[in-house]
Amino acid sequence: MEHRARLIFGCGYLGHRVAQRWRQAGDVVYAVTRSAARAERLCAEGLQPLVADVMQPSTLSSLPACETVLFAVGLDRTTGVAIRDVYVDGLRHVLQSLPEGSGHFIYISSTGVYGQNDGGWVDESSPCQPQRGGGRACLEAEQLLGRHPQRASATILRLAGIYGPGRVPRLQDLRQGRPIESPAEGYLNLIYVEDAVTAVVTAAERDGPLSVFNVADGQPVIRRVYFDHIAARLGLSAPLLIDPPAGSGRQQRGGSSKRVRNTRMLNQLGVQLQFPSYREGLAAALD
Repeated sequence: MEHRARLIFGCGYLGHRVAQRWRQAGDVVYAVTRSAARAERLCAEGLQPLVADVMQPSTLSSLPACETVLFAVGLDRTTGVAIRDVYVDGLRHVLQSLPEGSGHFIYISSTGVYGQNDGGWVDESSPCQPQRGGGRACLEAEQLLGRHPQRASATILRLAGIYGPGRVPRLQDLRQGRPIESPAEGYLNLIYVEDAVTAVVTAAERDGPLSVFNVADGQPVIRRVYFDHIAARLGLSAPLLIDPPAGSGRQQRGGSSKRVRNTRMLNQLGVQLQFPSYREGLAAALD
C-alpha cells in the first residue's frame, strides 16, 4: 500500500479525526499546532507535530511538501484575533508558505456563505450572500484560494453544522431543563463529524482544479423538531424555546433558514453517509 504525507492546519474537532483516519491508513501526518504542550500529545498519538501559527508567517518557513494539505483552522476566541484575519490572512500566509511540490489543497468552508433565509433549497450554484461575519470571512477565503495558483489542485468543502460525540449544541440546557434561546422554526443543516471526515478523506483523492462541495446530510430539520427529538431520546420533556435577545449572535444565527442540497457531494465526490440524518447521528452521539 502506498503511504502518503498529509499536512493539517487546524487539528481540532474535525482535523484531529481526519489525522487519526489518515494515520490509521499508514500515512505520515504532519499536524500544525500553536501549542508546544499540544505538540507533545500529538506526537504521543503517532502524528508529526509542527509548532507554528498561521498568523505568524515566519513560523511557516519550513513546511514539508505533502500530497495533501488540509486547512481546517477554526477561531480561537481567547486570542483576540478577528475571525476575518484568521480565515483570510491565515489562509494567505499558508498559501504563500507552501513549498514547491505540495499536492491537493482542501479548504474547510461553511454553508454560512449562503445568506438565504426563506427556507428554500440552496446548492453550490446558488448565490453567496452571507449575512454574518463568519460566512463573509469564509467566502473571502474561498475567493482568495480561487485566485491563487494552488486552485489548479484544490477542493472547497462547505460544511453544515458539524456535530457528534461531545458536540451536541445545547445539550446541557436540555438536560437541566433550561429554556433554549432559539427560534422554534427555521431549518438546521447538519453533518455528523465522521461523515465530514469521510468527505475530507474522499476529497483528498481528487486531482483536479478547484471544485466546491456542500457537506451536509441533505435532511434539513426544523429547530423545534430537532430539540424535541433530543429531549425524547433522553426521556426529557420537550424544551421551551424562546427568542434570543435582539442583536445577539444566537439571534443572527437563528435568522438563517435554508435547506442545503448535498447532491454533488454524493454523486460527484462519491461520499457515502454513515449517518444520513440527525436521527442516526444523534443516536450515535448520545449513546
